[in-house]
Amino acid sequence: MKKFFFPLLGLLFTFALACSNDNGGGAGNDDDGNGTVDKSANLLATGASANDILSNEKFDKLLIEAAYVTGFRPTQEAMDNFQDYLRQYTFKDDIEVIYKELPSPNEESLTLQEIADLEEENRTAYNDGSTLAIYIYFADAPSEDDDEDEGLVTLGAVYRNTSMVIHEKTIRTIAGRSLTITDADVETATLNHEFGHLFGLVNLGTVPVNAHEDGESENHCNVDGCLMQAELRFSVAGKSSSTIKSKNGIASACSLQGQTVLKMLEQQTARGLAAVPGLDSECVLDLQNNGGQ
Repeated sequence: MKKFFFPLLGLLFTFALACSNDNGGGAGNDDDGNGTVDKSANLLATGASANDILSNEKFDKLLIEAAYVTGFRPTQEAMDNFQDYLRQYTFKDDIEVIYKELPSPNEESLTLQEIADLEEENRTAYNDGSTLAIYIYFADAPSEDDDEDEGLVTLGAVYRNTSMVIHEKTIRTIAGRSLTITDADVETATLNHEFGHLFGLVNLGTVPVNAHEDGESENHCNVDGCLMQAELRFSVAGKSSSTIKSKNGIASACSLQGQTVLKMLEQQTARGLAAVPGLDSECVLDLQNNGGQ
């Protein structure tokens, strides 16, 4: 009712909010002249923007919109590690992370299509000029494809060229089963592995210099100790995750499996190594050949 008694105040508030949106978050706002944001460049297949992410030829800034359900914001340690990872393998020195708190969708589990629908409703950052935008959703619900009885739970998944989901609730559950591995360790491993696919690894937009794609698990590495190794991948009923599609064709290029990730992290720490491994030399060579470093 206040807007009827104070129309000028309401108008001023609307104007101030518009100015804040234009200048405060870095959200992409390129439009077609009619005020409509052009989202097409952010709705491509996983790996399609690999060169754009790795090099500065077209985009010299990376804007990461980290949307999280209330109570499920990622740890600062993991996000710092993630940015270090991006700077290590790309030429993007200008990286900005904006956080967006969202209400829970109140779902017991989420399908890939539901995750994509939530992105459509809530994403604000899209490619804008020389800024490339990435959207990461930190969910409070597990994947619908999980089978807890079999110990198969999904930590994260990529499904478009600039989109990924992190099942934050599942990550905390998995990390809670270990005395040596933290939430930040599992978050970092999940973020880095899934973003490796946005880099185009393996053979997913970044062509391998030498053959190292696993013969039984496409788009994953066959080198032991690599963050992109095939054994970390999640599968359902004998189907690779890349074959799992929603009714509208949204497909996961990779879904990261919880128990194998935890085992890998514990093995790393038991050997006195950093919990989260890096990319092997073959993956690094591929990135360098496609504009990375």
